[in-house]
Amino acid sequence: MRTAYSVETVRAAERALMARLPEGALMQRAAAGLAATCAELLGRVYGSRVVLLVGSGDNGGDALYAGARLARRGAGVTAALLSPERVHAGGLGALRRAGGSVAADDAAEELIQRADLVVDGIVGIGGKGGLRPAAERLLAVMERSRAAVVAVDLPSGVEADSGQVRGAAVRADLTVTFGTYKPGLLVDPAREYAGVVRLVDIGLELPAEGELEALQHADVARLLPVPGAESDKYRRGVVGIAAGSARYPGAAVLAVSGALRGGAGAVRYVGPAAEAVLARFPETLVSDAGPAKAGRVQAWVVGPGAGDDAATVAEVLEAEVPVLVDADGLRLADRDAVRARTAPTLMTPHAGEAAALLGLPREEVEGARLAAARELAAVYRATVLLKGSTTLVADFGGRAVRVNATGTSWLATAGSGDVLSGLAGSLLAAGLPAWDAGSVAAYLHGLAGRFAAQGAPVGAHDVADRIPQAWRDVRG
Repeated sequence: MRTAYSVETVRAAERALMARLPEGALMQRAAAGLAATCAELLGRVYGSRVVLLVGSGDNGGDALYAGARLARRGAGVTAALLSPERVHAGGLGALRRAGGSVAADDAAEELIQRADLVVDGIVGIGGKGGLRPAAERLLAVMERSRAAVVAVDLPSGVEADSGQVRGAAVRADLTVTFGTYKPGLLVDPAREYAGVVRLVDIGLELPAEGELEALQHADVARLLPVPGAESDKYRRGVVGIAAGSARYPGAAVLAVSGALRGGAGAVRYVGPAAEAVLARFPETLVSDAGPAKAGRVQAWVVGPGAGDDAATVAEVLEAEVPVLVDADGLRLADRDAVRARTAPTLMTPHAGEAAALLGLPREEVEGARLAAARELAAVYRATVLLKGSTTLVADFGGRAVRVNATGTSWLATAGSGDVLSGLAGSLLAAGLPAWDAGSVAAYLHGLAGRFAAQGAPVGAHDVADRIPQAWRDVRG
């Protein structure tokens, strides 16, 4: 599992470690890891041209010490000082002793254009807002050059704790981060600026739980429900799907398709699309008596393609089992009814739906996804799965937010979210808590999307068909 910690937590851990180490030792550890990664990226260090963009903080010091190491290996290293009066004196001295130089203000742009590698040490993890004008000018040159860009700890201009990008920011090919991941490296929009992220261990002692965590194959494998020798369809869980309408019967079909592949023992369907569902999936248990009289279920999915059927949404919310609310159901669900539920509730909005629920512009949610997911979970006292390029799963209990990035941009297709809802609902019925069900479903759904797409357009049904492959890949 990858875990990300807040700036405050990281700095406290750094202070505790520095108190036990000789002065400057921690920065040297960071610089050694940064230099080794830069050398690996360059391939041939001797004769390469490296430009360091150096700000006033410790990131600038890391860049200078790493530059000194590269200079001793024969690279031509030049530092562009954005705050000369506050530059890290020890790092600058080390660079000069190793044969590196400092660029004059009017020479920095030309050096960047000719560089093989640019190291971004402008702003540290405490930076807020966009870059200053002097840095913006160099950023524009970097974007036109052919140089590889390596960010020190975090791309300058992105916010470490929130993942927000409020102005111009460095777009790195690779980010070398120290001690632990920072939330902005895992959450969009900041994640798009980080490129490949390389973690360098510098010996920090951190709490067991961070601000953010990202599941990996082994974590998901441990959470997957696997039937035992004594299992039957009821012990494995039955998921109810209340979805679809005369106008949107396909939403019901797709939600059922996801549910059938999600680990539950059976799927009950309630709604006006029964004929379409049975034609595609004859194993589905169909009822026309409404959710309350449909028969035994361990979880409900309500909302995909529901149109304006508020009565069904309200009826499902009264159930004393976990409920997943998606699509039209998010618009139709009464906030107080959701808050009053004693069984778990999992809400699965995309950014536009989350914005409508919070009364915010969509762009505000997209620019501050982490804050939006947390706020929505708190307002509704529910678990919230905020869909997007980095899907977030936030719980109102204050635990870490989970982030998932297994998906592909090809998943942005009609009906893909309906498949995800059915999959997550099935995991709820199989006994997973809402936080785990949402996280595991997002992971499998994203992986299935990759397998289905392989760089080409796909339909939602293709994604559903690949869920078993994703399941096997995780367990294998």
